[in-house]
Amino acid sequence: MSTWQLPEGIDELVGAEALTFESVRRQLLDLYADKGFGLVIPPMVEYVESLLLTSDSVDEKTFKFLDSASGKMLGVHADITPQIARIDAKRASNGIEKYCYVNAVLQTKADDFYASRSPIQAGAELYGSDDITADVEVIELMLESLKLLSINPIVLSLGNVAIFNALIAQEALVTEQVSKLRQIFARRSVPDLEVFLRNNTLNNADKFSALMKLEGDASVLDEALNIFNDIPQAYSAIEDLIKINTQLNTVDVDVIIDLAELKAYEYHTGVVFSAYNENYSKALAQGGRYNGLSESFGQSRAATGFSFDLKFLSQTK
Repeated sequence: MSTWQLPEGIDELVGAEALTFESVRRQLLDLYADKGFGLVIPPMVEYVESLLLTSDSVDEKTFKFLDSASGKMLGVHADITPQIARIDAKRASNGIEKYCYVNAVLQTKADDFYASRSPIQAGAELYGSDDITADVEVIELMLESLKLLSINPIVLSLGNVAIFNALIAQEALVTEQVSKLRQIFARRSVPDLEVFLRNNTLNNADKFSALMKLEGDASVLDEALNIFNDIPQAYSAIEDLIKINTQLNTVDVDVIIDLAELKAYEYHTGVVFSAYNENYSKALAQGGRYNGLSESFGQSRAATGFSFDLKFLSQTK
């Protein structure tokens, strides 16, 4: 093997590519500053307890090693969001706080979102507001970010994991069963769901089947209200989506509703969203609400945000 060869999934930017990236990075940070989002630069490594929090998916993607100085296990950040939760908790604010970042992260394996194991994660996160106006703000900022990157047209997908969570709360399922059901929804596998429902007795099997197929235009939301009218938490989650869809400024953006969407990271608790373009096979940017992630640091805060791989998207300009 040549000594200059990089590991699989690890890449770099040089020459014109690096200059293009830096130009876009500056434009993005100017945009975020204009919107009131303050720049933070989290450390590359932290104690694993701070990095992993409640997400098995983040755990699987985190490089870990023993720190000879402290004797404790450290991790290289694979996702910035848990670090923002720690930073916000440290500030001990009761008001609204807005953060943005552009940081290189490292993952043990590639996933269905990032283009490599060494993406440069850019994003913005808003803490301290449980109101849907906060979700609208970050979604519109995500769309502005992609337009700044000259990515058009954009298709915005809206969902709400609180519907799935409300259904789960109605069932007596063990952790392993819930995890398997999440994986089935993540794969969007109708046959696997049918097998699961045959092999397990669920109170709302018909609603799980219906949820898997609830995708389309805004009329899907009216259909969902009828299906979940006897489950208050799910009904409220659908109402939130209706309000968000109404308030969004989506000029030149097509909106689709996908109520079966579950994000890879389990810490999402409410509205989730992704942005697509016809020239790419997977989401270009994604995010959602994750209330309570900061509980691990002693302060429960409402939060919502988004992220994307700026290293990859900067080369599409």
